[in-house]
Amino acid sequence: MKKKIFIIFCVFLVLITIGLGFAVNYLFNYAVVVSEKDFIKSENKAKFEEKWVFAKGNQTELTLKNDGLKLKARYVIQPKQTSKTVIIAHGYMSEGDLMGEFADYFYSLGYDVLVPDNRGHGKSEGDYIGFGWLDRLDYVKWIDQIIEKKGQNEEILLFGVIMGASTVMMTSGEKLPPQVKGIIADCGYDTVEHELEFQIKEMFNLPSFPLVPLTSLYTKMKVGYSFKEASAVDQLKKNGLPLLLIHGDKDDFVPTDFVYPLYEATQGPKELVLFEGAGHAMSYSTDKEKYESTIENFLQKNNL
Repeated sequence: MKKKIFIIFCVFLVLITIGLGFAVNYLFNYAVVVSEKDFIKSENKAKFEEKWVFAKGNQTELTLKNDGLKLKARYVIQPKQTSKTVIIAHGYMSEGDLMGEFADYFYSLGYDVLVPDNRGHGKSEGDYIGFGWLDRLDYVKWIDQIIEKKGQNEEILLFGVIMGASTVMMTSGEKLPPQVKGIIADCGYDTVEHELEFQIKEMFNLPSFPLVPLTSLYTKMKVGYSFKEASAVDQLKKNGLPLLLIHGDKDDFVPTDFVYPLYEATQGPKELVLFEGAGHAMSYSTDKEKYESTIENFLQKNNL
């Protein structure tokens, strides 16, 4: 009898292990592997669906090699020489050419504009999504490339939306050159772990444990980072640069509550501005006048 119970227990354990293995592989492919994502809401995709067609400025394509990957960026310079550059980071499964609305805006403020395609996105190589964590080191190299191209007197602003917002915040914790002067982050998540825990419950109505920790471990082995270490909060604890945080108060994809740990973590001058009635990544379209005045006041206040 005991032997029979033991056999049943072992069979059950094997089935559970196989089931978890399938689930981990499914989540890994669903979230981390570069592919079409059906869970990216249509209204959010529509926000950025019109590609950037820049009629003004001198445009070139820049290339960066890092981590064995060839990465691409669009670079647009002002007709008159300027010492100001904004580096714009796009969102999850987006690309630089879909950030035209923001690129146009910063160009109108007199900035040269660099818009990279993150690894695995747009024209850049890569099979896996870095969620900003792997990309942060790419952005350090983009910063270095701009300084090398334009000189030591350059002033650089980092701006990002969604995953791009988390990317620039994660970049802030690295040893950055003094030419980087400030950061603007619109609706970024605090940690990859927190965001995926939320999405597992929201999309599949499943508890995050043990699926998220196991997928995180698999991602660490396969790609080189865990969801827990991919933390904008921990990086901001090392940041002394001015930071402007923007978030919609009706965001149901990166919940508004995610912004508060980010605000508490950063060590430099900081501002948090919520946009009433704005859903995910919709603050600009909800109140364009307030959005632009918020950014311009931040830039003026911090001499950017």
